[in-house]
Amino acid sequence: MGPMTDPASPAPALPRPRWDIFCRVVDNLGDIGVCWRLARQLATEHDLAVRLWVDKPEALAPLLPGFVPSIASQALEGVRIERWGEPLVFDQVADVVIEAFACDPPEAYLEAMARRPRPPCWVNLEYLSAEAWVAGCHGAASPHPRLPLTKFFFFPGFVPGTGGLLRERGLLARREAFGARGGASRFLDELGLACEPGTLRISLFCYDTAPLAGLLAAWQQHPLPLLCLVPPGKPMAGMRQLLGGDGPWQLGPVRIVPIPFLPQARFDALLWSCDLNFVRGEDSFVRAQWAGKPLVWHIYPQENEAHVEKLDAFLALYDAPAPMVDLWRAWNGLGGDLPSGWKAFHQTLPGLQTQAEQWCRSLAAQDDLAKTLVKFCASRV
Repeated sequence: MGPMTDPASPAPALPRPRWDIFCRVVDNLGDIGVCWRLARQLATEHDLAVRLWVDKPEALAPLLPGFVPSIASQALEGVRIERWGEPLVFDQVADVVIEAFACDPPEAYLEAMARRPRPPCWVNLEYLSAEAWVAGCHGAASPHPRLPLTKFFFFPGFVPGTGGLLRERGLLARREAFGARGGASRFLDELGLACEPGTLRISLFCYDTAPLAGLLAAWQQHPLPLLCLVPPGKPMAGMRQLLGGDGPWQLGPVRIVPIPFLPQARFDALLWSCDLNFVRGEDSFVRAQWAGKPLVWHIYPQENEAHVEKLDAFLALYDAPAPMVDLWRAWNGLGGDLPSGWKAFHQTLPGLQTQAEQWCRSLAAQDDLAKTLVKFCASRV
């Protein structure tokens, strides 16, 4: 007769599913920003054992206080962060393998995936686009040419039938609490800033191709005070080249103030504290939409002007009014006059604020990207 078991004792906990996310840092921190958000949410909200493999871990340090790039393996916020070296040193492959933006996991890792009795769910997390073809390609399968593996393409998106957008649990509730408790004033106080009533508060995050001279010329005709907050990197470099010195600068009604680099949580607070946010790439573009504020997008330029179709597709989906379309296209070097475009855009800001909040709420009614991804992979593991 075997040993008696206590019927009241809990069943042994099943091991958590293992997920590996591979990220190659190309430029501008957008890729690592997206991967870190996803990794953290999968670990904290979906109880997954997540490893984030990064080839340039130093790029993560500004976004994640407490992270030490010189340590090859460390755990923060429920995620094991690993250096993606050559060769890759790993103990076992995961149940789910995410390659971010077609970064291709190492060949040795792929071969280990193929040796498993049941291959992992292998997903290529694609770039975000509002183009109509995205929903038709979301979830498409691509067999490996040599190994018994299948890769699935997972497209973030703005409409049902796509993978959705990254949005951690309770984000909008935190944003509302921030506003209700005077968070914007406290945030500016922490930066050592104060602005008089009626000041238009703007955050400026852009690439080095942004037509800053035209924008500043437009702002100098602004009828009320304007405060522009500029982070380090390419936005600040552009201001230094244009205006000289290290700032702050005063140009008529315009006050331009450098601010320190902000980790992700603090960057959200910046967006929530401003009346208008200039953003770039993918990560800050999505966070600006969750901020529920008017925004101007500097899209990453691509070969053959593929980015133009992405820009126009989003504007059409957003049902953007003509002043918004004109300013976005001028800001992205696609024609039009910035000074006149800014004047018309500014006049529509109250309506754009209402539209931005409605857009945010409509997006929040859909499943977020992490939840959609977990469901997608669960059906394929």
